Amino acid sequence: MKFKTFAAFVGPSVLMMLLFIAFPLVKVFWQSFNVTQPVYETVEVEKCTPGFLTQICTTEFQTIPQLDDNGDVVTRTTYVGLQSYRNVLEMERFWTAAKAWSWSGIMTIDFWKALRFTLMFTLVTLPLVVGVGLLIALAINNAAAAIRGPVIFVSLLPFIITPVIGALSINWLFRGDGILTALLEHWLDRDLALFAQAWTIELMMMFYRVWHVAPFAAIIFYAGLQTVNQDSLESAIIDGATRWQRLRLIIVPHLMPLIIFVAIIHLMDTYRVFEEIVGFRSQGYVISLQWLTYDFLTPDQAGNRSISRASASAMLTMIGIAVLLVPLLKRTWRDHRGTS
Repeated sequence: MKFKTFAAFVGPSVLMMLLFIAFPLVKVFWQSFNVTQPVYETVEVEKCTPGFLTQICTTEFQTIPQLDDNGDVVTRTTYVGLQSYRNVLEMERFWTAAKAWSWSGIMTIDFWKALRFTLMFTLVTLPLVVGVGLLIALAINNAAAAIRGPVIFVSLLPFIITPVIGALSINWLFRGDGILTALLEHWLDRDLALFAQAWTIELMMMFYRVWHVAPFAAIIFYAGLQTVNQDSLESAIIDGATRWQRLRLIIVPHLMPLIIFVAIIHLMDTYRVFEEIVGFRSQGYVISLQWLTYDFLTPDQAGNRSISRASASAMLTMIGIAVLLVPLLKRTWRDHRGTS
């Protein structure tokens, strides 16, 4: 392929990646080492009480943001090094709690509390999504041709639903007098408050994520099942291999590249979990790293935002994603080198 043709195909994608990924990433990295704050000035303000003959005027000093000639707030950027990362990690409190073997003390620090949930949410849902997705794919593949289309359509419905809407739907089913809560209370003959404890909220959030993402994995695996060598399956059947043996020794090894692909997509997506936090309103019990970044960007009562802390939190989140992806990427690279 000529270079001009290659550039014509690849150039637009590279340009979009630079504009919407690379440049913002460099900006976030720079902001994590710098703090931008408004410049304040102290002015004398005269205040007078209502009235004419009895009017009393007093002067007081107020601190207000300094404005430039265009009426915009004047800001000053200061290099703070790793201070924003220290503020996010709160290592002094972490080591104090760790030396005292106080797990509850560590969980009072927002970053470590968010990291604990993010890692657990990611690593617990990953095998469930792969396993449930594979089961759905096998069910679709073994279904009769007449009903295979409707089965695929029904299986895809959870993935089609917008994530926030899906999370809110599960929330409403279990919250208060929700349908599923009422059924559980009738079955167990006791009152339930599923949103009063952190662990029950986490279970529902994990249930929702598996319910929402497993259809995506199922379609990927179903496509891979169409390329399984039928001669190998027939030979295994003749040799007396059971369904489990055929699945473990023929189908799963054949689907392994697709399993790694689904795992990579799932890890990147769940480590940035945010919709579940909003949909289940779990901020009081459970938070994630992505929600922590959002919280730093939320203006306070004075209208200020902790942009430097949010940038540091975002960079730490990206580092965590990279660490989780290293084993899968190494496996993919070895497979590529082995087949090339």
